[in-house]
Amino acid sequence: MVFKTQDETGTFKTFRDAKRYYWLIAYASSSVTLITVALYAYTHVTATLFIPLVYFFIVIPGLDALIGEDPYNPPDDVLVQMAEDPYYSRLVRWLVPYAWINLFAGVWLVGTYDLPLWLIALFAFGKGLFGSGTIMLAHELGHKTNKTDQLLAKFALAVVGYGHFCIEHNRGHHVHVATPDDPASSRMGESIYAFAWREIPGAFVRGWQNEKERLRKKGLNTFSVKNDILQGYAITLIVFAICTALFGWKVLLLLAIQSVVAWYGLTQANYVEHYGLLRQKDKNGKYERCQPRHSWNTNHIFSNLSTFHLQRHSDHHANPLRPYQTLRNFPDLPCLPSGYPGCFALAAIPSLWFKTMDPKVLEWAGGDIDKVNRVKGYEPVAYTAPNIC
Repeated sequence: MVFKTQDETGTFKTFRDAKRYYWLIAYASSSVTLITVALYAYTHVTATLFIPLVYFFIVIPGLDALIGEDPYNPPDDVLVQMAEDPYYSRLVRWLVPYAWINLFAGVWLVGTYDLPLWLIALFAFGKGLFGSGTIMLAHELGHKTNKTDQLLAKFALAVVGYGHFCIEHNRGHHVHVATPDDPASSRMGESIYAFAWREIPGAFVRGWQNEKERLRKKGLNTFSVKNDILQGYAITLIVFAICTALFGWKVLLLLAIQSVVAWYGLTQANYVEHYGLLRQKDKNGKYERCQPRHSWNTNHIFSNLSTFHLQRHSDHHANPLRPYQTLRNFPDLPCLPSGYPGCFALAAIPSLWFKTMDPKVLEWAGGDIDKVNRVKGYEPVAYTAPNIC
């Protein structure tokens, strides 16, 4: 696909999106569960069920390190054309039914083969890592205003039983991001584990409150059939109940574990995306508008292609309605040390995360600890490191 532009002299120029077909890498990543199921069914080799873990924690970070980063942006005068090209939205939409295919493949595997509980749990954990990618699909679709994308987002979230996400994310997180008022913005000195205990229930409560308020303004009861959160949960409960009835209780173990792991995957993303960053208040006591500098960014190519530019998070929060293919990089952004999977592994060891990220946060804040969103009384790690991409 060639996009045409015209400069001020009337001269026509063309631009070809070099990443246009590379976005299909997201399908490769989404196929990991299906490939794992097929290989086990064919070989009965236990080691095949480790494939999702190896791919997520070794292959993706390894390819990020090997291939490097992509700091380039499409020209400003083609952004509208790219945003209106239906090819990009179709790529995301078609992955929603594919997520359900992956779910049913996992259910079939556990319900058909006599796997020990530890192996079911391990497979479910690996599947859940890619279940968080299903929430990522809902994230992209849920920012659209048309009914088709909104419905698809609801079905994507139902795969992992996280029906409140789009409501909480759009009406809560994007409003309060990078402030102490946001349960989905992590604080300097807060471990991923402490953050998870605060973020997961906090996000649910805020999402429910936002939906309750929306229904109240329309004169509807909270438990109305128009409640978007309850609609999403109903889809999950019905499908999970049918799967369990057809294939046995072990399937329920798979579904529960993969869902919780997917929730935690989202929590990890939220943790690394805004760690320690703080929007300042103006003289009227209101927080400044969210700017690109209030989100951690990374341009690592492979993991960004796998997540539809989720990791260009700085531009996303500054321009929430901008579709993934037009998200831009900016100079002087706060920069993560690797793509998300690598950062998740780093965050799993809080002392290493603090040692790596606290100096970056302090440099971002110009050395002023009062401009940092931090745990009360926490003293950051005294260590120097480069911050800017």
